[in-house]
Amino acid sequence: MVQIRVTESPGKRPPVRTRVHRAWLVVGVAALAIVAAGAFTTMAGLLVGPLHREFGWSRSTIGSGASVNMVLYGLTAPFAAALMDRFGMRRVVGGALAAVATGALFTTVMTEPWQFALAWGVLVGTGCGSMAMAFAATVTDRWFVRRRGLVTGALTAAGVFGQFAFLPLLSWIVDRYEWRAGAVTLVVAALVALPLVLLLLRDSPTDVGLRPYGAAEHAARASRERSAAVPGKAGPRTVHVLAGSARTGPFWLLAGTFAICGASTNGVMWTHFTPAAHDHGMPATLASSLLATIGVFNVAGTVASGWLTDRLDPRRLLAAYYALRGLTLLALPLLLSAHIGAPLVAFVVLFGLLDVATVPPTLALCRELYGKDSSIVFGWVAAAHQLGAGLAAFAGGATRDVFGSYNPLWVGVGAQCAAGALLALMIVRPRAAA
Repeated sequence: MVQIRVTESPGKRPPVRTRVHRAWLVVGVAALAIVAAGAFTTMAGLLVGPLHREFGWSRSTIGSGASVNMVLYGLTAPFAAALMDRFGMRRVVGGALAAVATGALFTTVMTEPWQFALAWGVLVGTGCGSMAMAFAATVTDRWFVRRRGLVTGALTAAGVFGQFAFLPLLSWIVDRYEWRAGAVTLVVAALVALPLVLLLLRDSPTDVGLRPYGAAEHAARASRERSAAVPGKAGPRTVHVLAGSARTGPFWLLAGTFAICGASTNGVMWTHFTPAAHDHGMPATLASSLLATIGVFNVAGTVASGWLTDRLDPRRLLAAYYALRGLTLLALPLLLSAHIGAPLVAFVVLFGLLDVATVPPTLALCRELYGKDSSIVFGWVAAAHQLGAGLAAFAGGATRDVFGSYNPLWVGVGAQCAAGALLALMIVRPRAAA
């Protein structure tokens, strides 16, 4: 906590005290790590064409490597949340940044598909998964009592910012120099973030003698008690939390909706939009710029969604998001062409506002339903998100190989979003929260 005190002579105004809570510095450092991780998530779409041309691998083979990345990205999240309880956020996130840098560097010397699955799938996937939404949930739960929805939206937006900020640069580098130069750029980004995380990230307010932002004294005591009662083993605790939450209906509804979320965003848009637009004659750099523009509106949509989650029923927000997203995806095959028209710009704006807006209400429901275990439960729900993304990434490549077009993919995923809207309305909230 930074304190500035001004003392005046007797008879004048009382002392003025200005405080900036340390929680906001932690959010800034966490956002930096999430930005670095987000830069890796869009690179797979830029690798499809170059790897196909250089090595002769089929699109479904490349999609399989991307699927390994997405599935491990999701499966890592709940274990990473438990490891942060045991070893601290700083150590886990520092190790994750080292892992993604190593994986991206190894990718530049690979020659076989299994090496791509190992480097990009395993190392990059597990590293990015450790800095994903469960990390944002852990930071929010430990450091904040008030403004949780807003902070969740901001940290989620940081990952999207990493995607759209790096995507045009990476696309330009791949086009001008080749794909290996793009991978090395990601290595540099991870290594720049690593020392800042090790120096500035703190695991909890108790480490610096503070209470969480917006907490009363009794809430601060409860936070200290939770910090002191860290379980001995992260793995068994993670599995135990899964076993307990899996016995409840809301867990499966949340996991189902988030699997549809992953399929309709990371799985199809961030992996297959660029090659799909290229099939219609659009240059890959221009298509990547459209994805970057989607990322710009992601930030606005996610922050706004966090603000709305603090005020409205998160179930109805989710239903509205999924329904609108499904309509946009159903319309996409009619909008793609070699040039950018007004209808395609409207799609970019609307899809961008909806793309990651589902995260704050989903996390809010996990927090309401599962309390102190909410970060780990959300990690498992996020694993379903990445499982859906991985299946959709593979299905997209297979669809293109079989039908020669991505159009059936957009229609199928759009229909899934309609189902996601119905599932969201079936979730029963705790009576007190409702």
